[in-house]
Amino acid sequence: MAESIVTSITHNLTSVVPAEVIIFIVSLMPILELRGGLIAASLLKVDWLYAFPICVIGNLLPLPFILLFIDKIFSFLKKTRMKKLVLHFEKKALAKSDSVEKHRKWGLFVFVAVPLPGTGGWTGALVASCLRMKMKEAMPPIILGVLTAGIIMSIISYVIPSLFI
Repeated sequence: MAESIVTSITHNLTSVVPAEVIIFIVSLMPILELRGGLIAASLLKVDWLYAFPICVIGNLLPLPFILLFIDKIFSFLKKTRMKKLVLHFEKKALAKSDSVEKHRKWGLFVFVAVPLPGTGGWTGALVASCLRMKMKEAMPPIILGVLTAGIIMSIISYVIPSLFI
């Protein structure tokens, strides 16, 4: 699914926006995040040395804001028509927090590092917020997890395809 979204974005924007901007924006987006950014970078033939830091920065940029403000944002949104959506996100984050809660920092690191659907920096920050982890406690494992996921996705997006060309 992420690859089809990324393909659609890259095909529609490449004539208007530089590739580096596209991969930065894709990396900022929830669900797609760094994984989608690196897939987009590979599809757009952006050199890995440029793509990796752009995608990492794009993925990490919103995370402190999520950790600091998501409770206030969710409280506000619960008073609007978006209440069901917010409750859905909270329920999903709490369900995923079980695996993280037991091991705290290491659990959060592994959760973010494994590039599977429903994991990543955004969800990791949301889980950390649900577990009431402070930013000083949550950001290091999330950053390491994003970097690890970036290495894994780089191998999948750049190294493996180059073996078949």
